[in-house]
Amino acid sequence: MNTRKDVKFLIWTVVIFLTAFFMPVNSETLLTAIHSTLDLAKWYAREHIVLCLLPAFFIAGVIAVFVSQGAVLKYFGANANKWVSYTVASVSGGILAVCSCTILPLFTSIYKRSGPAISILSIILTARILGLEMGLARVIGAVTFAVVIGLVMSFIFRKEERDKEASQMNIVPPSEKRPLWQTAVFFFTLVAILVFANWGAPAAIDRGVWAAIYGAKWWITSALAIGLCVMLVKILHLKARWIILGAVAVAISAFIANVFIPDAKLAPLVPMIVSVAVLAIILLCDKNDDENREWALSSWGFAKLILPLLAVGVLTAGFLLGSTHDGIELPGIIPNSWVEWAVGGNSLLSNFFASFTGAFMYFATLTEVPIIQGLLASGMGKGPALALLLAGPSLSLPNMLVIRSVMGTKKTVIYVALVIVMATISGWVYGYFF
Repeated sequence: MNTRKDVKFLIWTVVIFLTAFFMPVNSETLLTAIHSTLDLAKWYAREHIVLCLLPAFFIAGVIAVFVSQGAVLKYFGANANKWVSYTVASVSGGILAVCSCTILPLFTSIYKRSGPAISILSIILTARILGLEMGLARVIGAVTFAVVIGLVMSFIFRKEERDKEASQMNIVPPSEKRPLWQTAVFFFTLVAILVFANWGAPAAIDRGVWAAIYGAKWWITSALAIGLCVMLVKILHLKARWIILGAVAVAISAFIANVFIPDAKLAPLVPMIVSVAVLAIILLCDKNDDENREWALSSWGFAKLILPLLAVGVLTAGFLLGSTHDGIELPGIIPNSWVEWAVGGNSLLSNFFASFTGAFMYFATLTEVPIIQGLLASGMGKGPALALLLAGPSLSLPNMLVIRSVMGTKKTVIYVALVIVMATISGWVYGYFF
């Protein structure tokens, strides 16, 4: 008889029984929170899994498999110049129009701080809707505290850094299989597909470049996809007939989806799913280069690591904090009015509360801007607004779970604490001057 296991079983049985016995099933707040959880899960599955995460997994696979060890050691290794290393890592996030969850595959593959808080699209939207000063403050704040946090983490774990430096001193990087520029072009093509496939709708009165790109986003994405097909043949040396057949299958699926799926948001998911499946099959079946097969397996590895934790985090965030998207506002167990009440003015406490709350909330790419616009209209201070802009897209409950699995509990706690503190200080300083 295992007494410890029996006691543990008994405790869990009692907890589950009491929860079921006293569950307020008729409570409107509980029912709304459950509705919010399901609504957020459904919206997330429709809006982000296919168009955001699937391409991100393949981009992460490129970093893990095709980026040479020499390049990683040069810019991100323990012996790299710290200011260069952290600046490149923080600013490089600006090329990605991704949310805090989409950055996770990329973070996992290079194990460095990246900058989802300063994506190109989010900067433009912030400056256009919340004002140029807020947009500039967001850029400066995000880059500055990303570098500072990286350096502080390096100092706190300096013994581990020294061990890394010692272990990397004798590493002789293997010769590169292909020129770095080829890998770079291949990588940035995948990133461009991710960016334009997720290009957000413009404001109703916008008739400028943003609207023009949005109107042509799928033509641009298609052109980039054709370029990617050429690279798959020329750079990865995949068989041209396989790529042509795959491209035809994707084109047919796009035509069928456009005809039979009237919802303009759902129709693009079909060709994206088909293209991902076709690419995975071609890579797995390629027998000429093990590296191509490794790319598919590496991407799958990131998916297995991230998706389960992400699902738990999204459901938890939806239940506690509610679901806000596309004009829909469903509260969670924690009332939104509490948050609005707590972040008025520009006290250190209000900035801290905005940073702390934002760190645990889930912000999909670009959704933080209209949310904060509404909070500002309800009396939120400009300082807490910036603090939320910096902490929110940089962290979330889902990505904390994943970061913990990569860096460990101690590093994750310190990292999260530093993000919250730096966002608080940045918001307070900004609110003081503006």
